Amino acid sequence: MRVLVVSAPGVGHVFPMVPLTWALRAAGHDVLVATAGDALVAAKAGLPVADVLPGLDMRAEFTRLREQNPALYEEVITRRMTDVREMGPVLPMLSRPLLPGLLTAAEQFRPDVVVQGMMGGIGLIAAAKLGVPWVGHGFGFVRGDGVPELFREHMAADFEQHGVELPQRRAYIDVAPPSMLAGEPEGWSMRYVPYNGGGVEPSWLGRAGDRPRVAVTLGTVAPDMSGLGPVERIIAAAPEVDAEFVLALGDKVDLNGLGTLPPNVRAAGWVPLNSLLATSSLLIHHGGAGTALTPLAMGVPQLVAPSGADRYINAAAVHNHGVGLQVEEAELDARVIGQLLSEEKFRAKAAEVGAEIAALPSPAEIATRIAEFVRE
Repeated sequence: MRVLVVSAPGVGHVFPMVPLTWALRAAGHDVLVATAGDALVAAKAGLPVADVLPGLDMRAEFTRLREQNPALYEEVITRRMTDVREMGPVLPMLSRPLLPGLLTAAEQFRPDVVVQGMMGGIGLIAAAKLGVPWVGHGFGFVRGDGVPELFREHMAADFEQHGVELPQRRAYIDVAPPSMLAGEPEGWSMRYVPYNGGGVEPSWLGRAGDRPRVAVTLGTVAPDMSGLGPVERIIAAAPEVDAEFVLALGDKVDLNGLGTLPPNVRAAGWVPLNSLLATSSLLIHHGGAGTALTPLAMGVPQLVAPSGADRYINAAAVHNHGVGLQVEEAELDARVIGQLLSEEKFRAKAAEVGAEIAALPSPAEIATRIAEFVRE
């Protein structure tokens, strides 16, 4: 079987699909990841990748959006979404520029099935044009029901240009733990296996000290769009908390403006989040899909200060289920950090969800279901 995996051009979009793509390849299937921009990092996971829009720089794209349409830019970074449908007009922005290159890659690769991240719509057009099934890969706690129809509505000209409708045969993979959903899972539940990139781990990473370790990340997009305000508040609170803080903000974030860090704060650059969380007692983050699911899979409580887009959906799921707290940026202080470190109920609930996730069907099992679906 030949599988075309389509991702929006962001690290946070392609990383959650790496374990399933590995599983498909390990099962003997030919796979190709079609994406662009920062998501080309999937090649470092040992996967074949097609760059369908060479030279794409999403940071430059967001800068252009801010300059040309400041109202839309502000809506993207601040809207408190409770449903992805609220982003309808904005969703195609992430994927439409990749469509011509994707169709060229798809015609050359001739897949038997298209697997696509739920926040990108162009895989629907590719699957329909080739007459093959389409499988949507879940994205955090965003619900997929109706999302293909949403793309059909807001990419009507693209569908019509290529003379296609939505693929007739569609399936869904839900990576959210069922206990944290208001309703039933959508399609096939799959165990979320954290993939946060590889690298040589620093020697200090595996050594847990006498104090709890607090991991801090803002993902790959939020620092550029929303700034480092949350980190500044955490640094200000750190001297009042008996814990070690690790700032895992990547290698592209300029920390010079943060001044001298307190003795219990370490700037770590790029560290795979799952490796860091193995010795951490708490994660503070922005609400990204993969960032929220990684501590859930590892049984680690979290403190979420969401910053627009789907992040409020993920933060609400964390808060409502008791595996952490959702706060405003202004509420990031020593008191709330101390509460999460000291109250056992958060650790117990996080461990419970971690066990639930571990019991879900593995990516290898879902790879088998995809093959069966294609043969039907």
